Amino acid sequence: MQTTRVTDLIRLDHIWFRSQFAALETARDDPDALTSLWAALSARLEVHAAAEEALFYPRLLKDDSDSVDDTKDAIKDHNEIRDAIHDAQRHRIGDDAWWQAVRATDHANTEHMDEEEKGPLIEFDDAASSDEQAELASAFASFETDHAGARGISVADKDPEEYVEDNS
Repeated sequence: MQTTRVTDLIRLDHIWFRSQFAALETARDDPDALTSLWAALSARLEVHAAAEEALFYPRLLKDDSDSVDDTKDAIKDHNEIRDAIHDAQRHRIGDDAWWQAVRATDHANTEHMDEEEKGPLIEFDDAASSDEQAELASAFASFETDHAGARGISVADKDPEEYVEDNS
């Protein structure tokens, strides 16, 4: 029996994010659908980032001494994603300014996922035992469930240098 890996859960979230950004484009002329899709997507992006920051990146820093730069980059990426989400929230859904902010969110998130999939996720797969992967997968899934809808998490930007210092 194969154990669930946290890296697989992260990759599954990435697949979902890509599909939801595509769904937004498809729903372009349906304000109600855009509202619903964006609410779910933006909240899940926030929760995913918070879960990575609470669980994945601290463990990566512990397991892979070369992960400091990747971690700083990830925190910077999360800040860019958050900032774009917050920008979108300042505009009426469907307006040009809203679409511009949504595209900025998609762009920042796509870059982050691509970097993560080519680096930190592979590095963690190489460094972590199957027990560690399973333990972290369980905690990650619980975190996302407990904080669904961005309930009870901070959506404030983090200083990448301080984050690494605090979590190394």
